[in-house]
Amino acid sequence: MTPSAHIDTFTRDNLPPKEDWPDFVFALPELRYPDRLNCVTELLDTWIARREGDRPCLVSPSETLTYAQLAERVNRIANVLTRDLRLDPGNRVLLRAPNTPMMIAAYLAVIKAGGVVVATMPLLRAKELSYAAGKAKIRLALCDARLADEMEKTRPLAPALERVVYWGKDGADSLEALMSKSGYERFTACDTAADDVCLIGFTSGTTGEPKGTMHFHRDMLATCDSYGRHVLQAGGNDRFIGSAPLAFTFGLGGHVLFPLRVGAASIQIERATPEDLLAGIEKFRATICFTAPTAYRAMLAQVKGRDISSLRKCVSAGEALPKATFDAWQAATGIRIMDGIGATEMLHIFIGSPESEIRPGSTGRVVPGYEAKIVDDDGRDVKRGEIGRLAVRGPTGCRYLADPRQKKYVAGGWNLTGDTYSQDADGYFWYQARSDDMIISAGYNIAGPEVESVLLAHPAVAECGVVGAPDEERGQIVKAYIVLRPGQTGDAALTKTLQDYVKASIAPYKYPRAVEYVAQLPRTQTGKLQRFELRKMAGADTVRKMAS
Repeated sequence: MTPSAHIDTFTRDNLPPKEDWPDFVFALPELRYPDRLNCVTELLDTWIARREGDRPCLVSPSETLTYAQLAERVNRIANVLTRDLRLDPGNRVLLRAPNTPMMIAAYLAVIKAGGVVVATMPLLRAKELSYAAGKAKIRLALCDARLADEMEKTRPLAPALERVVYWGKDGADSLEALMSKSGYERFTACDTAADDVCLIGFTSGTTGEPKGTMHFHRDMLATCDSYGRHVLQAGGNDRFIGSAPLAFTFGLGGHVLFPLRVGAASIQIERATPEDLLAGIEKFRATICFTAPTAYRAMLAQVKGRDISSLRKCVSAGEALPKATFDAWQAATGIRIMDGIGATEMLHIFIGSPESEIRPGSTGRVVPGYEAKIVDDDGRDVKRGEIGRLAVRGPTGCRYLADPRQKKYVAGGWNLTGDTYSQDADGYFWYQARSDDMIISAGYNIAGPEVESVLLAHPAVAECGVVGAPDEERGQIVKAYIVLRPGQTGDAALTKTLQDYVKASIAPYKYPRAVEYVAQLPRTQTGKLQRFELRKMAGADTVRKMAS
């Protein structure tokens, strides 16, 4: 590793042992970065050096910042961090705010000053915040004053957290007051190594305690110069919009990394429901949208009468994109949604194809700069067309913060994402399920998302989730939880209609033997279906039936 600029060596001290790292591949010339690198210099300061600082950068309902204006705000916060708050390179800083220009400025300032960002979602509560603060040994937080209540509740639970500085409030101790000092408009970026940690992204914790994923300065550029450059292919005149919080790396890419790498603008709306997204696209003339499949499906019902003619690219990730949603969105808008799979461990998307190479229903081909294959449970390559575990490697990869689960995610130099896939003869990857979402019924392997995709194509179905429910005879049966469209009645007749519909579309043994109609499905803040919650419901239902 390159000599670190970090005075606080916590992150390097808590990287996994080198033998547990994945292999890193830098096959493309654009992925070979210099040993000394601060990614904010490349993402932001380069536009000032090119005399393009007057380009629009961040757009929101309350303010619009050019690249030069954002650069000055970043510099002022970086000076506050180093001069007033005594930030040492390598210190971790917790950030807590909705998606706003100020949040992005704080994010970039921490990295430019040599610190390590730990961004958190606005919906997290004190217990969850204290876990991140404790795991990453955080002593300083920057927070939107509107979220102060839960932040203050966190402090007694996180003894290492010495200081919280708020913005959006009055007083000499506010971040804005500290930023206003004379001479704070300039700041020289910390001379960090390309392999210094600049981000700890915590996973959603759906399979246990959240894991802290550590990413280097070079990783931030690598996702831009692989997926951004070769698949997304955005330009300086684009205007990005999306729904994911900045605390998720999917949101970080769509809101910050990809637009700033090409000199484009990024639109920040604090509420990003499907209706809000449509309104934002229309009002701010967005050209590229990043959101989850659920949001695209929800927007379909509201797109009529909206002027979204500015939109030219749509990216989907977070869960598999059903072909029915792809087809309906293309019919309504003329745009082919770009599906992709990424992971917090990998930073962003590593499989996904540009519009001209999309094969509907497939996630796509491997992103240039990455390698991917399908392996069996013993790590051996399987034949094309066979189902197995997805393995990937490239310029980014998993490095958990002091976590024994590193050995489970990385094996033989490959990142094992926990997804089940097949790969066809043309190199396209076809999603089956999360590895723990496969349903085994009477000896048959059934992928829940495949059944969901068929059900979503039926006009009565608005949303659905399919999981395995315990069954004495078959081990598991396929159970569907369905949200109906308005005007539909979830009765026995409709259940039989839907079951027959599935039997006619895919192998009959995959049909849902149990159907339950619900008002809503459990989802994360980014719209990802929480199948583990449905599995809990299915298990509880089975226990109740046996008891009765």
